[in-house]
Amino acid sequence: MGFSEDQLDYVLVPIGFAIMLAYQLYFLRRYRHFPKTTVLGMENEDRMAWVDSILQVPLSSRTVGSNVVASNITVATFLSSVCLTLCSLLGAWLANSSENPIEGLVYGNNGASTVQVKLLCLLICFVLAFSCFLESARQFVHVNFLVTTSNSSQDKVNYTKGVVVRGGEYWSVGLRALYFAICLLLWFFGPIPMFVGSIALVMILCFHDMHSVPLQRRVSQKAASTTSSGVS
Repeated sequence: MGFSEDQLDYVLVPIGFAIMLAYQLYFLRRYRHFPKTTVLGMENEDRMAWVDSILQVPLSSRTVGSNVVASNITVATFLSSVCLTLCSLLGAWLANSSENPIEGLVYGNNGASTVQVKLLCLLICFVLAFSCFLESARQFVHVNFLVTTSNSSQDKVNYTKGVVVRGGEYWSVGLRALYFAICLLLWFFGPIPMFVGSIALVMILCFHDMHSVPLQRRVSQKAASTTSSGVS
């Protein structure tokens, strides 16, 4: 049984969303239980190692650490500003327009209600991305205060690590909201581009996010092979 042009949105779009959501849940589970098999988990290891090293140097020599944090704050603030601007534009479009300006290029449902649903979903993604980037910037601002204080107790080191990791996690969620927004933008050209884009996005993220073998194990294996070759 075939589907009419208007019915494609009710079939392909939910399937595309389900594919993206299922991958994100799978990645979250893997990140929580096997962090060293994910890029985000290894980035957290690097961040915690950075905190250990930066808090071991004298207070007067932590300028480099402050510069690193400041660069993260700048990028997060810039992306949050971009998301806020896009939210404003989409809000104005949603309030003043019920027509699709590229209606002739779309193979799918071109109804006014469908256009408004597309705009609303896109607006939600940009609002979520804005909130996450803003929270990421707030966490990194707090890190800047922590690395420029003289107290370097173990409790402070552990607390600073937690703040840095949270900042990175908010950053990652903001980026993933933008990835969702890309697929929603493709939806404006019809449900078929959105569905294909969802599959392509999941394939790219799977390649980007995952390590089939924990990175630390691969490094140790490489070191062991180097040692054995040196002995022979």
